[in-house]
This record gives sequence, C-alpha cells and structure tokens, in this order.
Amino acid sequence: MQSFCAQKLKTLADSTRLEVLELLMNGPKHVGQINAVLGLQQSLLSHHLRVLREEGFVTATRDGKAVLYQLDPTVQRANAGKAIDLGCCLLSFESHR
Repeated sequence: MQSFCAQKLKTLADSTRLEVLELLMNGPKHVGQINAVLGLQQSLLSHHLRVLREEGFVTATRDGKAVLYQLDPTVQRANAGKAIDLGCCLLSFESHR
C-alpha cells in the first residue's frame, strides 16, 4: 500500500497536474478549455494529461476532433466532491485561507 500511495503522491507533486485535477472535479473538459485556464504550451499540457491518464486519475474520450478529459470513474471523491481519497490520505481542493 505504501508504494501505491507514494506513486500517486509523486504524480500529484506537480502544481500543473493538481490544477488539471481541480478543473476536472467540476466536470469533463476539452483540452482547449483546460488550456484556456492554464495557458500552457500544447505539448506540455499533453504531457501532464498523459501522466494523469497513465496513473489512473483521468480518462480521455474522443469527441469528434477534440478529446474530452474527465476524472476516472475509479477516483474516489470525498468531502462533497471537493477532495480525492487516495486510500492513504485525502487530497483536498478546498481553500483554507
């Protein structure tokens, strides 16, 4: 379990990937919608999305010529949908200001 959790946390130890997950917690988004918020080079955003896909955080489906990303159905949500339960800890997207 520790190596599983360590791998998940390693994947999420990147602010861009956290931002992508937070955006997708509000519903599916096309790549263009994600990039409109993040303003990254297309290749860099594609890299982060691929890493999140490979680690089971997001899924991608073809939507015509576009690709629609959403949280993977296996991702367990907590705290009224404002956190992700990684099994070893909760990753909360609530503001604590």
